[in-house]
Amino acid sequence: MAAASDELKRAMPYTTRYPELGTGPIDVAPLIDPDLFELEKEKIFRKTWLLVGREEEIPEPGDYKVRQIDVASTSVIVVRDKTGKINAFHNLCTHRGNKIIQEEGAQTTGRTRSHLMTCRFHAWSFSTDGKLHGVPKEENFNKLDKNCLGLKTIHCEQWQGFIFINLDKTPEKNLVEYLEGMADQFAGYPYHESTVSYRYSTVLNCNWKVAMYAFSEGYHVPTIHAATLPSLAKIEQIDYQCFGPHSTSALYVPPVAGMQPTPATGNLGGRLVTSKQHGPHLDLLPEKINPERRTDFQFEFPVFFPNLVLHLGAGNGYPGMTYFHHQFWPLSVGQTLWEGTNYFRPPKTPSERVAIAHTNALHRNAWLEDTSTMEDTYAALCSGALDEMVLMDEEIMIRNTHRAWHEYMGV
Repeated sequence: MAAASDELKRAMPYTTRYPELGTGPIDVAPLIDPDLFELEKEKIFRKTWLLVGREEEIPEPGDYKVRQIDVASTSVIVVRDKTGKINAFHNLCTHRGNKIIQEEGAQTTGRTRSHLMTCRFHAWSFSTDGKLHGVPKEENFNKLDKNCLGLKTIHCEQWQGFIFINLDKTPEKNLVEYLEGMADQFAGYPYHESTVSYRYSTVLNCNWKVAMYAFSEGYHVPTIHAATLPSLAKIEQIDYQCFGPHSTSALYVPPVAGMQPTPATGNLGGRLVTSKQHGPHLDLLPEKINPERRTDFQFEFPVFFPNLVLHLGAGNGYPGMTYFHHQFWPLSVGQTLWEGTNYFRPPKTPSERVAIAHTNALHRNAWLEDTSTMEDTYAALCSGALDEMVLMDEEIMIRNTHRAWHEYMGV
């Protein structure tokens, strides 16, 4: 039998291309069962690579970021040492266990004094490479071995300027191996040029996977975002690919006759579209994203297991080289810290500054629409009336994440 042509393959259902994902319903228990939630703390969040920041957040030696990770019952210090290397440590003094740096919310950035981090309890100090530097009244300790009392190290690696950590003592894979084909697929996007960021966060009364799944498909866009993003009334979500526990797809918006953006979006968004600095740059996309270089490309949105969704823009609807991401941090079986962050190239004119502010607000409003469904979904599922959920072909990324969850959990 002759091999199917590329055109025929493209027309095939995605579930046919990935038969290992199946086509049947997925079970609801992982979204609501408190015992499974306790298990996934160890099986997933202490075993996988987790995004904790961008290199631009700690650009100079001595700069640090602290990230509270409730699901792992830990606080993490990510710090750039004197050599420029980025290290990660548990935010815990090796004397009596006090936090060395006090967080302000879920994450905090700052700069050390003289490359030292000092515990406020008894003033033990540690250098940015983790070594114990100073101990007040050291002579009163019996045989104190300072070489064994450095900060507790966490595995830390970078990819394309993103900083990941792994809380496992001996990770099975390094970061690039863990990312599988995603590392190559999304390398080369000019992430480092978008140094202006805006972060939103809220605690949602839902399981983290309910939130994650809501951002992993475009099926909802014409309904949930009808008022905020009317130009997305007709979308084409294609180019699905799975890379182990991770997956991706692209969103295109073919022109619709008579469809116009709101006056504010048309005016302010248009300023970015026509800007050389911020306008569409399809030529800067990695070659495997929008390979046909379609001008109606909006963004690619890869899902990184377990809790990251990234959106890479270069088209007209999300003007130019804008990217943003969502993270979903479990707090309990029924509570999730959602964080959404927009990244833009720095504005060069007051007009660009205003246009960026508008685009940022537009994204925020769309995210409010997204998050408005999640608590209702979780509350309804907790009734126990639904044991399974059916998925369409275009919800294949949910199916892939769900399969990865079962594999990591061993259930």
